[in-house]
Amino acid sequence: MQVTVSGRHMGVADDLKTYCVDKAQKLDRYYDRIQSVEVVIDGHDGHHSAEIIVHTDGTHPFVASEDHEDAFAAFDLLMDKIERQIRRHKERLRNRKHPS
Repeated sequence: MQVTVSGRHMGVADDLKTYCVDKAQKLDRYYDRIQSVEVVIDGHDGHHSAEIIVHTDGTHPFVASEDHEDAFAAFDLLMDKIERQIRRHKERLRNRKHPS
């Protein structure tokens, strides 16, 4: 799985980049068909917004975004959102043949 971290209107520090890559690589445990992950950190006026795009095999990409004053906190909140989306998708796939 390929993880790309980029900054919009700002440079991304090495510690933030490694933090994002380490956390994003853990998405494999929720869904094993993930091909690539793009993380975009946007900073302006001391306010950070983070966006993640998860490309998977056979489905539309999963997209989530989050705003916060701290870039690390924005990314953590973002990971919660994207994990929820991926888990929900996998649950739907699993239960498709056995409707309740």
